[in-house]
Amino acid sequence: MNNVKLLDCTLRDGGYYTNWDFDKALVTEYCKAMEALPINYVEVGYRSIPLDGYLGEYFYCPEYVMKFLKMLMPSKKLVIILDEKNIREEHIDALLKPCIPYISMVRMAIDPKNFKQAITLAKKVKKMGFEVAFNVMYMSRWKEDTSFLDLLDGIDDVIDYFYMVDSFGGVLPNDIIEVLSLVKSKTNVPIGFHGHNNLEMALINTLTAMDHGCSLVDATITGMGRGAGNLKTELLLTYLESINAFHVSFTELSSLVTEFEKLKKHYEWGTNLPYMVSGILSQPQKDVMSWISKQTYPISSIITALRNKSGSIMDNKKLANFDFSITCFKNVLIIGGGESAVHHKNAIKQFIKSYKDTCVIHASTKNAGYYKGLDIPQFFCLVGSEGYRMQKIFNSDLINQSYTCILPPYPRKMGTFIPKEVIESSYELESVNFTDKYKDSYFALALQISLEFKAANIYLAGYDGYGENLGTKELELSVENQYLIDKFEQMNLNLIAITDTRYSLKKRSIYSYLK
Repeated sequence: MNNVKLLDCTLRDGGYYTNWDFDKALVTEYCKAMEALPINYVEVGYRSIPLDGYLGEYFYCPEYVMKFLKMLMPSKKLVIILDEKNIREEHIDALLKPCIPYISMVRMAIDPKNFKQAITLAKKVKKMGFEVAFNVMYMSRWKEDTSFLDLLDGIDDVIDYFYMVDSFGGVLPNDIIEVLSLVKSKTNVPIGFHGHNNLEMALINTLTAMDHGCSLVDATITGMGRGAGNLKTELLLTYLESINAFHVSFTELSSLVTEFEKLKKHYEWGTNLPYMVSGILSQPQKDVMSWISKQTYPISSIITALRNKSGSIMDNKKLANFDFSITCFKNVLIIGGGESAVHHKNAIKQFIKSYKDTCVIHASTKNAGYYKGLDIPQFFCLVGSEGYRMQKIFNSDLINQSYTCILPPYPRKMGTFIPKEVIESSYELESVNFTDKYKDSYFALALQISLEFKAANIYLAGYDGYGENLGTKELELSVENQYLIDKFEQMNLNLIAITDTRYSLKKRSIYSYLK
């Protein structure tokens, strides 16, 4: 184990939680700790062509960032990674020439089905003088088709490391030994291992990989990384120090871990039951990460969805489509979960009483309890676990109310809970057709229902938006809602916020409607 090299990829893998933005003071402390610790390689982020959406500093790693990092870690070999799915041969010069003074190794994230194309890219990267590593994903599925490994023949002079990446966090030590033996039969290139921690096997899997001939292994501070995260750098170093493989400066390490633990409290990376199931079933962590962060779906629904996805099964009950031909409303009021729907509830109720031919759509049941007993039709958007909240808010009153529940179109990504009291009055939409994204969100559902009712005026209350210093969940929801608003307004419909909002749309005070 004394000959095994260590790579820390906290800034790159941890970026999945921070959108690749990190506080400069934290990065400075991180770099100083890396310089003092027995880490050979430090992966500092991606280099990428421009992509849609906001991706931060360490996703693009402009030259000034690399220069700053190299200044703080002069003795370390710095690494950047290219995502092969986005990079073509014509991009290489522009992406990598600025890296030459600062970066020692270029890793490439590779889908096995694109292995041949990756070799073409690697040859050009190698000619520029970099060490090259192939990070080949989806290790737990390799045994289904090993043909890509035959392409390793004859490229020993092109790549410096061949990485086995446990993308789903589902492999076990015996799998490590078996796959490692297979790879060794195909190439003499040194082998690396990158383990995810869905099953809390990252440490034993990494130690097994080291015992059986891996030359380079990955870890991150506090395990920060996509989904369930990775092997903790501090755990690996503590073990290696205990067997006298390395000397570790625990003063530097403990100070750094303390700072990242603060981040962990905010972003909550690490394994949990859905990540464990996704690991066992070799299912991607991307969807699980999104479902958990938005807190839209109960854990039981996430697990059912993962199982059904693994078996290509649709788990949704088909409901009747709501018949919108039987009724129309001139005015639709969509009530969201913002505080303004509570603060202005009396005015909103007066507004509802004053305007005939109006219905209420609860995009969220969070504030629905304040609007019990209104003598107008009320519709509820049921997505994921919203039915549980509806049941809790109304308790025994639910059976006495004449509420209609509308679900996203079939097939849904996962099952939606419907309280037994409203099963007979629950329906689904035939389609959500005004937007190309976020079709299963509460807000998209509410806007589509408004369209189906052919409403002349669509009012929003309780869509407050979010202030500064947004967390990941709030940022995603803010972007999602604004996107849906923009798409809806392209249809030249009268969409008006009647309580204050940070979203960009037409506004008019609720009080201006009251006599």
